[in-house]
Amino acid sequence: MEELKNKNEAVAEVEETDVPLDKNVRLMSPTRMVVRRFFRSKLSIVGLVMVIGLFLFSFVGPLFYPQWGETELDKSGKTKYTNSETTYTVDGVEYTLRQTVETEVEDNFLAPPSASHPLGTDKQGYDIFVRLMYGGRISLTVSFIAVFLISILGVILGGIAGYFGGVVDNVIMRICDVLICLPGIPILLIISTILDASDIDAKYRIYLLMIYLTFISWPGTARLVRGQILSLREQEYMVAAEAMGYSTQRKIFKHLVPNVMPQLIVSMSLSLGSMILYEATHSYLNLGVKPPFAAWGTMINIISTDTDILQNYLNVWIPAGVCIVIAVLGFNFIGDGLRDALDPKARR
Repeated sequence: MEELKNKNEAVAEVEETDVPLDKNVRLMSPTRMVVRRFFRSKLSIVGLVMVIGLFLFSFVGPLFYPQWGETELDKSGKTKYTNSETTYTVDGVEYTLRQTVETEVEDNFLAPPSASHPLGTDKQGYDIFVRLMYGGRISLTVSFIAVFLISILGVILGGIAGYFGGVVDNVIMRICDVLICLPGIPILLIISTILDASDIDAKYRIYLLMIYLTFISWPGTARLVRGQILSLREQEYMVAAEAMGYSTQRKIFKHLVPNVMPQLIVSMSLSLGSMILYEATHSYLNLGVKPPFAAWGTMINIISTDTDILQNYLNVWIPAGVCIVIAVLGFNFIGDGLRDALDPKARR
């Protein structure tokens, strides 16, 4: 009892002092708390390093390795020679002229790793190291743009469906059901056949691939946003916004959607890894980027038709597979870290 009495007296003395309590208390903002939680996770930091490293390799790397271009063939292979004989007659005497003629230079294909080609060359004579960089540009760009478009479309349609409900909700959700049920690969095969018949430039096919990926992937985001908004629209602050007479657009995109962003950010980061696998699968099936342009999936596609390269030339296809694994793992590590950092139930 005596000890408790002394403690109470000490607290009373502190309360009677004129020193403001807020000077002794350091408040942490929610953003700073999320960042602190994120960087406490070692896997999050590893994933961030992996993703940043891939971006620097793909977008900055070609500036420091200008020896070869993405579509530039190495013509420094062996020279082909052919022997020719020409017969002619002079003063009744027949002479035969034999000579060796240089016909063409072979491409330096399937060259082993060297100082000129750190990872060697592929079956056509392209530098594998350079094509890894440019292939990373396409794979990463397609994934980011597709996820960005999917998120925008999913937030708009999912927000409208969750807020209005009723007939609007039923129509949008039935559209989602139909798109989810569509067979993706057979439809892509049909689209690819049409594109081949229409002679569209290979470098523009990548944009059509992004449109297709967006078209078949937005229902998942829309369902996530709709489910969150169905629970948030009954909260007290939404009742207050209704009483203030705010417009529907403001209530959806200023009050509801920002509260869905934590879950949406996690979903987007995890979707990036899935989208890279999706693009690589399409390119592997020869449905994505067409040669001479490179993508990681296209570089692996060669083993589907040539078992000799699969068994004897590991330097041709393994580096692209390693880049895909690093990208997917990096984005998944970042997504897991964001999920833990944005969890409101987490205490540390």
